[in-house]
Amino acid sequence: MTIAPEKTQLSTDMQIQLRIGDEWLTVCPLSRLTPGRGVAALLPDGRQAGLFLDRDGVPYAIDNRDPFTGAQVLSRGLIGTAAGRPFVASPLLKQRFDLASGRCLDDETVSVTAYEVRLH
Repeated sequence: MTIAPEKTQLSTDMQIQLRIGDEWLTVCPLSRLTPGRGVAALLPDGRQAGLFLDRDGVPYAIDNRDPFTGAQVLSRGLIGTAAGRPFVASPLLKQRFDLASGRCLDDETVSVTAYEVRLH
């Protein structure tokens, strides 16, 4: 039998906030996120952000638009790690995007916006 170390329990009434310019935007309750999966959020300017919660409970947000296809699908991608860095793989062409920086791991000339995230 394998016993995993206990994860720190986060309060489910905490809110996910993204830094948009100089302000913090409350997007949704933490309870809306499932570790290892993404969700899309509509931002006030009409763009979409993909919100993610890794299996350690760390939240991330990047643009939801896949720059290779133009489709709003990154929130539906598979989450993994490469060299200790969390990424999401686009469900369409499978390019991987670093969740912390937005940098494409498969094409260094491409990136998406990575938003600063906090729990409030």
